[in-house]
Amino acid sequence: MYAFDFEKPTTIADAVKALGREDAQALGGGQTLIPSLKQRLAAPSVLVSLSGIKEMQGVCTGDDGSLCIGGATTHATVAKEAAAKYPALAALASGIGDPAVRNKGTIGGSLANNDPSACYPAAVLASGATIVTNARKIAADDFFEGLFATALEPGEIITEVRFPMPEKANYQKFDQPASRFALTGVFVAKYAGGVRVAVTGASEEGVFRWSEAEAALSGSFSTDAVKGLSLSADGMIGDLHGTPAYRAHLAKVLTARAVAAS
Repeated sequence: MYAFDFEKPTTIADAVKALGREDAQALGGGQTLIPSLKQRLAAPSVLVSLSGIKEMQGVCTGDDGSLCIGGATTHATVAKEAAAKYPALAALASGIGDPAVRNKGTIGGSLANNDPSACYPAAVLASGATIVTNARKIAADDFFEGLFATALEPGEIITEVRFPMPEKANYQKFDQPASRFALTGVFVAKYAGGVRVAVTGASEEGVFRWSEAEAALSGSFSTDAVKGLSLSADGMIGDLHGTPAYRAHLAKVLTARAVAAS
């Protein structure tokens, strides 16, 4: 580690002001950033903690019936407080990391980091959620821009995430046992206007929608609709845990499981 200034604002306005300082960086739960600091992969001169901003914490129901989750809300809180309203999302949150990670990591931090194997991006993209920042609202389809890349501008903070409520939804993850990140994960959400399917952990470009599965499931929401599909291995991650073809196959298997469990 090295010397840096630390600020812990209590309002969004103060956080935005603090992030205006040179080389300032926001700190959510620190589950990714702190290890990066220890390895000197990141070197901000100022860390701005978002954990003291009460208006960015908690789960509630919006006026339009959507599930609203503050950007500084921990995974453990999502797992508990979203269970009655959006069980699939709560189950996803309960499977992230271990208890220490779930009690420190935040939904906003996860989305801002956009790890290609993170779970929340799949839920956000499949749900057609809206990412609310201190400056604007960003549709999920416009938010994720590739490996560790998002539409967020420097100093922009995720203050809230709004999830439209689906008719049915489920998340299936084949996890890497050491990290519990998704080796491949699939979130399926059925709405009146159609089905959305998002895959995480598989592609070199990060989370993506599987359009062929969406079309098939929108016509018939059943495991039979998935049987005849195949997902190309082109652009899939290949490493010691699995080949690109293996991950492509996992995506199909997990999609069928998610439909069956919805």
